[in-house]
Amino acid sequence: MTGNTLAKKNKIELKTGNCLKILDDLYKKEGAIADLIFADPPYFLSNGGITCQNGKMVKVNKGDWDKSQGPDINHEFNMEWLKRCQKILKPTGSIMVSGTMHVIYSIGFAMQQLDMKILNNITWQKPNPPPNLACRYFTHSTETIIWARKGEKTKHKFNYDLMRELNGGKQMKDVWTMTAPSKHEKLHGKHPTQKPIALLERLIEAATDKNDLVIDPFSGSGTTGVACKMLNRRYIGIEIDKKYTALARKRLKENLQLKLRH
Repeated sequence: MTGNTLAKKNKIELKTGNCLKILDDLYKKEGAIADLIFADPPYFLSNGGITCQNGKMVKVNKGDWDKSQGPDINHEFNMEWLKRCQKILKPTGSIMVSGTMHVIYSIGFAMQQLDMKILNNITWQKPNPPPNLACRYFTHSTETIIWARKGEKTKHKFNYDLMRELNGGKQMKDVWTMTAPSKHEKLHGKHPTQKPIALLERLIEAATDKNDLVIDPFSGSGTTGVACKMLNRRYIGIEIDKKYTALARKRLKENLQLKLRH
């Protein structure tokens, strides 16, 4: 059976489990239903290194889900979840994937292998990043979001006029300076790779319309869902860790009074 049965019944939905299986089951039941997929997959950074957090030196250990299995296995994983995302996208759908240099090149290569059409390489610039403790290279201050459509010859949605309006009547460029999530956004807890709501708002508004369906296969603390709720989009979030699903539920129940556009 195909159609938007599940998505219509539940405007905002969270699922706990392996995204590969859940995406497979969702596609079998509903078909190609997603207008947009936003994904913030594991960066494979938890290798025992050191970083600075709240002015203190701490080990980089986000969890077993973030530990590298080697470049070949990491890339195979990226191929597998991207295949499923491509399958569940509508013919006019698109996908946005966020990552650091540790994973984003694998993502871009996998997209090309799957014959997706890469549309933009968006740079999120952080004005106040953690300091560089090693002092042996430039301070990491950006993350990349690759935006691609389902296929080379498919169409995609882009709300050009709205993006231009939000940018003071000028064409919006692909480098965006935004601060990290505020304290209010972490009121119920936090995720190690949590994104600011303002970033998700802009991405979602750029590629969807009201009542469109957004799927996030690595939903973490639920920021994508919060943005969808505030923008009147439908949402399905998938998260493997129960504690982050619980955190996302708390955030989604909150009556947010955030000013989204900064």
